[in-house]
Amino acid sequence: MTTLTLLVKASNPRHLKQIDDILKNEFGQLSLDVKVLGTPVNKWVQVSLSGEDEAIATSFINQKIGTCPISIKRVEKFSVLKGYISKIDDVKQELRVDVGVFEPKITQAVIPLKYLQAQLADGRNIDLKKICEIYGFRENLPLSIKIAELTDDLLQGELSVDQLEKIRFWRQSLLDRLIILGASIDEVEVVLERTRLERDIIGTEALGMFEHALTCKLGTDAAGLVSKVGRYMRNAVFVVYNPKKTAEFIGEMALNL
Repeated sequence: MTTLTLLVKASNPRHLKQIDDILKNEFGQLSLDVKVLGTPVNKWVQVSLSGEDEAIATSFINQKIGTCPISIKRVEKFSVLKGYISKIDDVKQELRVDVGVFEPKITQAVIPLKYLQAQLADGRNIDLKKICEIYGFRENLPLSIKIAELTDDLLQGELSVDQLEKIRFWRQSLLDRLIILGASIDEVEVVLERTRLERDIIGTEALGMFEHALTCKLGTDAAGLVSKVGRYMRNAVFVVYNPKKTAEFIGEMALNL
């Protein structure tokens, strides 16, 4: 039997049922027994696989879904890890990211403000709250980071190249995005059909299994969609990304040079 901790967080039994359905549908033709074991640590989903096709299923999960490193011994300096923002710490002025390390103890990655300032604010003295507001950072948002410093007790990181590229692409597209945290793609599609907002949305980007970014057509205000979508998704969290605000922020920094 193989036990895996998926690179997925589930906040309620409905999410676990959806994961169970997805895996059983994917592996239905294999000689395999799949069980969702729950969320033993910090909402990370754990599953067990057993049967003749255990290795095939393990390979698929590693490639298509991803798994947590679990142990800090599996993390190396300059490793690129995916995780979820666990805390925006205004006191310590740092971003904490849960990257699925909990052996021998729970260890979360820290992105110091100075790293965010260097990568997103041209090194300017901008506080953490402002940076998170401009770039749509919110607790439980998936994030890709690169480990810059590593000890037995510390994971210190910065945004990965891929994460920075996504941020730049979003900014340069000039299109608003409505980020939905805590909903599956099926739930998102049902709500879009029910609210008849397909004409206002030109694309849906999966940030994680239960995290999606809806790309609005040019001229559509993402903030205006929250009330329409929110009435049908009361357990979800909504974050608005507005590239105009990001451009204004960058423009202000350029004027202050």
